[in-house]
Amino acid sequence: MSILEVEHICKSFEHTEVLKDISFSLEKGQVLSIIGSSGSGKTTLLRCLNFLEHPDKGILRVNGETLFDAEDASTRQESEIRRKRLHFGLVFQSFNLFPQYTAMENVMLAKELLAKEQPDYKARKKEILAEIEAQAKSLLDEMGLSGRRDNYPHQLSGGQCQRVAIARALALQPDILCFDEPTSALDPELTGEVLKVIKELAEQKTTMIIVTHEMAFARDVADQVIFMDEGYILEQGDPRQVFENPKEERTRQFLSRFTQG
Repeated sequence: MSILEVEHICKSFEHTEVLKDISFSLEKGQVLSIIGSSGSGKTTLLRCLNFLEHPDKGILRVNGETLFDAEDASTRQESEIRRKRLHFGLVFQSFNLFPQYTAMENVMLAKELLAKEQPDYKARKKEILAEIEAQAKSLLDEMGLSGRRDNYPHQLSGGQCQRVAIARALALQPDILCFDEPTSALDPELTGEVLKVIKELAEQKTTMIIVTHEMAFARDVADQVIFMDEGYILEQGDPRQVFENPKEERTRQFLSRFTQG
């Protein structure tokens, strides 16, 4: 069974259709790369998956559970949104770290807030916080940041900030980890260190959706690729098919810049 099912998602802003009948599925442990020109709807799709936007039409399911159905008002209740977001982790283009917190504190914060809602939090506070701290240390170690735990974002490079952001997203143990142009705010020399971390996550069979303009990376890391154009999924398939033998002329036009580079 698919870990993620997206059925007929549509989204408009005022009179502009941004997503038009988007449907796809993703298996556990797979990596999906979403490519396309700026303005094709890629980021809006990620925002809908993470409940930062509500689709106008369509259904979202994770592990067989219907998280959103535009026809069912009960799935649109704000009180449920935070719980549903826990299925997804989102790494933003511009890191979105809290500048007043250290790397460790940024990674720990969301889990600490969730822990306070547990009925036994007061009785087990010391134990719970120790577990959260140990997990944050482990994640930062995995990101190659063991010596940067107590640094604030302004004391870190862009690549280090993005690796903190990845650790923060992983801390909540999401079913699906999403990246929105994870290297677009980085200098070229820092891009490689972030892509290396994502490749390592792929090797660990982390289920991921990656919106990217890094075509070679999209081709090499993905199990499947979606090409979006003007709000539609124009083409989808395995990387070899999409990159080497695209069916649509528009896909060939888009990829020609990459293949000629």
